[in-house]
Amino acid sequence: MSQLAPWQQRVLDRALASHAEGRLGHALLLSGPAHMGKGEVADTLAARLLCATPGPDGLACGRCRGCQLFAAGTHPDFNRVSFIPTEKGDKLRSEIVVDQMRALGHWFSLTPQLGGAQVALITPAHALNTNASNALLKTLEEPSRDRYLLLVTEEPGRLPATIRSRCQRLEFRTPPREEALAWLAAKGHGPQAATRALDAARGHPGLAAAWLDEGRLALRGEVVADLGALAEGRRQPVELAANWLADELGELRLRFAAEAVLDAVSGQLAGGPAAGLTVPGDFPKLSAWFDGINRLRSQLAIPGLRHDLALAGLLLEWRSMGKDTTKARAGR
Repeated sequence: MSQLAPWQQRVLDRALASHAEGRLGHALLLSGPAHMGKGEVADTLAARLLCATPGPDGLACGRCRGCQLFAAGTHPDFNRVSFIPTEKGDKLRSEIVVDQMRALGHWFSLTPQLGGAQVALITPAHALNTNASNALLKTLEEPSRDRYLLLVTEEPGRLPATIRSRCQRLEFRTPPREEALAWLAAKGHGPQAATRALDAARGHPGLAAAWLDEGRLALRGEVVADLGALAEGRRQPVELAANWLADELGELRLRFAAEAVLDAVSGQLAGGPAAGLTVPGDFPKLSAWFDGINRLRSQLAIPGLRHDLALAGLLLEWRSMGKDTTKARAGR
């Protein structure tokens, strides 16, 4: 298994300590932002729980039959639950459904084939629909010895309180800045690029690394330039909306737009530079615009909506606010 980042190791160490002391919960909720390594920690912990001869470091030995089967993805006492194909089989479902949870409950009732623990991992847990959550609750209400359920989620608030209250929480938080920069440097990123990426990612090192690896910081600069050109009348809202939504990066462009405006507002209020973007001075309108962008981000996954028209309207509002700001300055 790959070496864990320091913040991932801290979460794993807490779980291993709880297990060594007999305090590890039957159900564990691993929560935190995307790209924080929740899945890697869940896999590492699952391997340990299924290992017959753990090492002195408390981790899976990597040599026993259970470890070999787990590494091969064929361990009979490990059950990974995620999205399954639709009835047509042409794509994956967008929810985890009740039949999956009923099957999981039945699986937990069986005797472990290797005579040790049983471990199930549900990801992303927030994708459980209402009926699936209710079915899972029945399993949580009847915990058995050496039966472990790991729920991995970026949005724990979407899980019913009845499920959250029955789980032991393992929370992933952004690490100290110096630790994040050191980790990015160890991954081969230069100090200037790492600093820019970490600032753009609000201190989230996993997200900063993903953006650096995928070259996304250039896209952020393009978004800022687009907003500036729009405010100055050099770009048209309808055309720009179509361009922003023309590929799979639409949600990321909207995120960059919202955060660029937030950075510019923060700089303006602090009396500093505008972070490459001049923002309108009408803060109530700006706040409404900001909320609109974030709502649209959450709606992009909903089919059948005219996202291009909604975005064009928001971009038109941005241009209008920019013109109002220019007029106000000219009248001083």
